[in-house]
Amino acid sequence: MNETTCDISDQLHPDVQYLEPVYKSYGGKTSFSGRIVTVKCHEDNSLVEEALKSNGKNSILVVDAGGSMNCAMLGDKRATDAIKNEWEGILVHGLIRDSATIKGMKIGILALGVCPLKSIKNGVGDSNLIVNFSGITFTPGEYLYADEDGVIVIKEKASL
Repeated sequence: MNETTCDISDQLHPDVQYLEPVYKSYGGKTSFSGRIVTVKCHEDNSLVEEALKSNGKNSILVVDAGGSMNCAMLGDKRATDAIKNEWEGILVHGLIRDSATIKGMKIGILALGVCPLKSIKNGVGDSNLIVNFSGITFTPGEYLYADEDGVIVIKEKASL
């Protein structure tokens, strides 16, 4: 990613959405960007697994887990799927697990925290819909940029 969130913000404000600064970086990549793909699921990561096993080239998976602090929505196996299928990164409005392993993996992963308990798999949830959390409306097809200074969303790919 050549453009920084600060540069994009300076150039495009007020047409920028800013994620609340409560997310922690867990992946080996701290700077990543891509087209938004969404999954909404609560304590069931079936659709997260399905998404990450599909082609994610130039995309970021945004997981709206409702901010649940009860179980992890992904771990090292799903992160491995994401890398294999060329996802740029994952933003989880919830928790992850296997953080020590994920830290060494070449993917951007942001989440609210960690928990060793895995989620259930009942196939419950929705994909490819507009989701809202932490101050942002995430619309599939728009663009997310993340780096050490934060996370922003803009309507079209930045061309600074």
